[in-house]
Amino acid sequence: MTGSTAHRERGITGAQAAAVAPHTAALALALLLGLQPVITDLYLPALPLLARDLAAPMSAVQLTMSALILAFGLSQLVWGPLSDRFGRRPILLGSLGLLVLASIGASTAPDIGWLIAWRVAQGASMAAAVVCARAMVRDLYEPHQGVRVMSLGLSGLGGLAIAAPLLGGLLAMAGGWRASLAAVASFALIVLLYVWRVLPETLATRNPRALHGPTLVRNARQVLAHPGFRAWATLTAATYGGLFTILAGSSFVYMAVLGLTPAQYGLVMASGSLAFVVGTFFCRRWLLRLGLTGAVRRGACFSLAGGLGMLACSLAPSGGSLAFVVASHWLFFFGHGIHQPCGQAGAVGPFPQMAGMAAALAGCLLALTAFVVGLWLGQALDGTLRPLGMGLAFWAAVIATIAWTTVQRHGDMRRAELAK
Repeated sequence: MTGSTAHRERGITGAQAAAVAPHTAALALALLLGLQPVITDLYLPALPLLARDLAAPMSAVQLTMSALILAFGLSQLVWGPLSDRFGRRPILLGSLGLLVLASIGASTAPDIGWLIAWRVAQGASMAAAVVCARAMVRDLYEPHQGVRVMSLGLSGLGGLAIAAPLLGGLLAMAGGWRASLAAVASFALIVLLYVWRVLPETLATRNPRALHGPTLVRNARQVLAHPGFRAWATLTAATYGGLFTILAGSSFVYMAVLGLTPAQYGLVMASGSLAFVVGTFFCRRWLLRLGLTGAVRRGACFSLAGGLGMLACSLAPSGGSLAFVVASHWLFFFGHGIHQPCGQAGAVGPFPQMAGMAAALAGCLLALTAFVVGLWLGQALDGTLRPLGMGLAFWAAVIATIAWTTVQRHGDMRRAELAK
């Protein structure tokens, strides 16, 4: 099926399709999805400084991350139906404006309580950008095309993820944690201006019953009952669980245990993001040769190698060398670059008329997983590498199990369509 035929079948006019060129869609994806690593990664090198400056306990500092992720997950259940009802563009513009205000508030927070509150607002507004970005891919492309566009957009996201911890480390050393959050506000403003000036509406037909209570329940049940959705959504949640273990715990391990400076830690995180970008490039190549399920099956080998490598380092009598710790970090991030584009496109692929709902439910599961990880890390971090090693190994094992079982049985969207 050609792209133009697919557009006509869903009611999207030729003018609408032409208005969103592939490079425009990829850049929009990179910026909108890139809000997530910017809001988290740019902030990571400043976490130890924040804890000292605000005299906050470890559990409260971890809550600035996990509360953001919880708000990010739960609010997707609201933004998804809202975007199906009113369109992607108005939801994006309103939520990005809120994100700018929340980021300014976070950078000026007088204490840890206010900072947590503003981070919740950041998470809730960021969720709309991510939900709309995923749904826009389904608005414009068939699933097998969408995964390639998603992978291209995630490559751009990876560039932001590379720059964010490097800039965050430099800002933390020069201006402290407040400078890092002020930079988040600046980036959010740039994204808002881009969406306002460049990005058109992509939803061809608004659903007037998208906010109707019984309709919401029925749609949610339909999405959750789909075995392909469950396979891809749980894979995405598991790989993000491992990623969040590194995001929330690595700054204390790399700096407090392994002795890196904030700038050096930022360099390590940037190198991990580079491994993620390389993973997205390999994802696009393997998609052509192996398909969705084959690419994920191979990617799970790298995820498992990274998790077990980190566990081995944490159990070594010497505490593991920095080189082996970083190598394990790279392997897991490479696998993450395979699983995320496949999982995000796979979760919404079967639902052209309910892409917002499917994206919201998948994102909610992902965020709830990360929230649990953050709560666990707040109690588990003990000044050693062991919590990081145990956590990453656990999620790597879950990823491999899902990728080699349920995804292989239920993740082939073309085969699922033929079976109907």
